[in-house]
Order: sequence, then C-alpha cells, then structure tokens
Amino acid sequence: MSVIANHDAGMTLRQAARIAGLSLLVMGVAAPFAEFFAYPKVVIPGDIEQTARNILASRGLFLAGVFCSLITLIGDVLVAWAYYVLLMPANRAVSMLAAWFRLVHTVIALSGLLKLVTAFRLLSTPEYRAMFGSDQLHAEVQLLLHSFRYEWSFGLVFFGIHLGLVGYLVCRSGYIPRTLGVLLALQGLGFLVYCLGPYLYPQAGLGFLMVTFFGEMIFMPWLLVRGRQIQEPISP
Repeated sequence: MSVIANHDAGMTLRQAARIAGLSLLVMGVAAPFAEFFAYPKVVIPGDIEQTARNILASRGLFLAGVFCSLITLIGDVLVAWAYYVLLMPANRAVSMLAAWFRLVHTVIALSGLLKLVTAFRLLSTPEYRAMFGSDQLHAEVQLLLHSFRYEWSFGLVFFGIHLGLVGYLVCRSGYIPRTLGVLLALQGLGFLVYCLGPYLYPQAGLGFLMVTFFGEMIFMPWLLVRGRQIQEPISP
C-alpha cells in the first residue's frame, strides 16, 4: 500500500544523514589541520625564498596539508551526494541543483590544490632549478601559491550558493529543525559576501562575517545524533 520514496536513491534518509555527518566530522579535522597548522607553518606571506626553503625542509608537513585538503574535497563529494538524498523529499529538483553547486565548488578547489602539487614538484626537482634559475623558479612558485588561494576562495562562492539552497530545503523539509536551515543559509550568505569582497568591495572590512561560518559544523552533530531518528517519507 505504501512505498518509501527514497528507495529510488539507493539509501534511506537515516543513512544519508549518517554519511553526511561522518563526512563533515572528518572534514572538520582535516580542513583546520591544513589551513591553520600545515600551510601557515610552511608558507610565509611576502617571503617566497623562505617559503621555498620551508617547503623543501618540511616536505612531510606540506604534503600532509595537501593530503588533508584532498580529504576535505572528497568529503565535499560525499556530502553533496548525502545532502541530495537527505533533502530530496523537500524538493528533488532544488536538492539536485544544490548538489551540483557543491560539486562545482569542489572541482574549482581541486584545480587550485593541484597548483600546490605543481609548486612542490618545481621545488623538489633539481632539473627545474637548473632550467629556470632561482629567481624565475621562485616567481613561478609564488604565482602557483597565490593561484591556489585565489581559486580555493573563488570556489567558495559556489559553496555559498549551495549552502543557501540547502538552508532553504532544510527549512521546508519538516523533519529537520528550521533553525539549522537558517544557520546554513546565513553561512552561505556569509561566504558569498566575504569571498566576493576582494572583487566588488576590496576596501570593506569583512572579518566579522566569520561568525557565520559555523552553520555546517552545528548541523554535523545533529546529523550524527538526531539524524538516526528521521522518519522515512511514505508515499501512497
């Protein structure tokens, strides 16, 4: 007489919530390690010569940062998939659109991350130093490091749109608290305003927007703890 709607997606809402929550948990460890420990220890803003020496002297730490960033992007793919299934009952088309925006963000960020891989290869391969000379080699590496940061940041524009759509879907879902949807939407808006700042309003001080950046980290424990209690939607 009744059929669970999400059987077509290959998993239940509870399974989707668990996958999203666990992925966000791993990302919540990997991303801060790369952004606030590994990269700052190696990359010295405004001093490319010291940065180059640091990369060569601390190869393991630099590559650990790159690996953690890669883990974060793999997590983004898993979260995009899990959110799509979790929020499909709210609106299948918008849920699909939200997933695509997160995947676009992931592709752009991955392109930026490959710049770090190229920079490492340039510095760690003696032939390139002999071919370019120290000055040109350092200029190439500096461009790659800056390109990584610019591309990673620009990809967050698409991530912000994704969070706005997810927040909307959460608010209308009926099985996830609206407060979480509002927090996710605010985080998405915060990312949009902050990441477009250098292009649209470079003189504006936007550091205060960082208080909005924790919506998904608040959503994560709800997914892990309360997500197992989600009732599957039933269609006649």
